[in-house]
Amino acid sequence: MKLSSIIDNLNAASSVNQVTLHNNQQAQRKAAMAVLAHAEAGEIAARLRNLALPEHQDLRTPESGLVMLRGRIGGDGAPFNLGEATVSRAAVRLASGEVGFGYTLGRDGEKARLIALCDALVQSGDFGAVVERDVIAPLREQLMIRREQAAAETAATKVDFYTMVRGEG
Repeated sequence: MKLSSIIDNLNAASSVNQVTLHNNQQAQRKAAMAVLAHAEAGEIAARLRNLALPEHQDLRTPESGLVMLRGRIGGDGAPFNLGEATVSRAAVRLASGEVGFGYTLGRDGEKARLIALCDALVQSGDFGAVVERDVIAPLREQLMIRREQAAAETAATKVDFYTMVRGEG
């Protein structure tokens, strides 16, 4: 086997590994954002207070705006404009270069900034595991408990309807 083909094979394997690593990091960020979007700003701030945060700066200070919500009838109908929703966004850069973005429904700019900070920290090699363990995981657990409580409360009010069939016919 020629040296050039060996190098090509190694480069191809390295490229596949980089794509897999990138996809895993994107999946981790997506899961973290899903939790942070449903958490309260005070809960996120309280968890971050316990960490020694690195130097960071706001790339985009928190700002609010509107987004158009689109809907479909039956899931496969033609899309239509349902209405507008208020959204806040922010962007933060760590001193090490990682950039995080935060979006949240409503006018809570501080929550958007905290989400952006967590997003940047999740990408950091030094802080990613710590943020997952000390911020994201406890918030995920609280979110699951709240959802289970809401499901239990809803199930308690469930009424089972049934139809009695008459013996005629």
